[in-house]
Amino acid sequence: MRLLKQLLPVVAVAFVGGQVVAAVQGNALLCLVLGLATAVLAVSVYAWAVRWAEHRAPVEVAVKGATTRVGLGVLIGVAWFAAVIGNIAFLGGYRVHGFGSAGSPIGLFGFMAAAAVTEELMFRGVLFRLIEGRLGTWIALVLTAVLFGLWHSINPDATVWGAVAIAIEAGGTLAAAYAATRKLWLPIGLHFGWNFAESGIFGTEVSGNGQTQGLLHSVMSGRALVTGGQFGPEASLYSVAFGVLLTIVFMWLARRRGNLVPLRRDAGAAATATLSQ
Repeated sequence: MRLLKQLLPVVAVAFVGGQVVAAVQGNALLCLVLGLATAVLAVSVYAWAVRWAEHRAPVEVAVKGATTRVGLGVLIGVAWFAAVIGNIAFLGGYRVHGFGSAGSPIGLFGFMAAAAVTEELMFRGVLFRLIEGRLGTWIALVLTAVLFGLWHSINPDATVWGAVAIAIEAGGTLAAAYAATRKLWLPIGLHFGWNFAESGIFGTEVSGNGQTQGLLHSVMSGRALVTGGQFGPEASLYSVAFGVLLTIVFMWLARRRGNLVPLRRDAGAAATATLSQ
């Protein structure tokens, strides 16, 4: 039951923290504080769960180098979304109609920090890492990408294509970023940078959760395959294309660094054991 011992505590923090942050969204400062507190608590709980279940130090969330890796991830995530929205705007699908409220991005910073940290701990820290140990990097990437897409398919304005798109672009890129570095900080930064740029800066729809009020007040129109439609820019073909490119780059780095885990010969038995643990 090693998987459940690590997954359930993080899920509990994510659920409770998400409910608390959502309840105070009208107060930007409180949302910021509680969101950051949820992120810090989730990392602490994850580290404790790893020590308890695996009897080892949680090196994937080691503090040393965390700031640098998170910062790099944020820069890549923001640049990734800026490239997507820039291409959408070039085709007339994104227009800015002024500025939003100053307080909203502050609250979104905390909310998106909590979401990025808890989701990366669940999907890359627990699921990808443990599946990879038994079935290899490539199978773990595909399986967790599918699960990541399904996770987002329950959002209010989710679409089938949106779930598929986010599985390909984000599920692939974030898992590959972890494989390349063997630390969770880069995918956490990437996840946060994308989400905050999407919501706190450009003010677009986020993963089928409706439009946010960011620094910019925006309007999107045009073909859904270009803009992402009601799911948001994550369902844009541009997001998928750039995401696939990033996945290739990170997987190349992982291979070059010797970080790829091969498929075990006893993969069938390993799959059964993974599900039971």
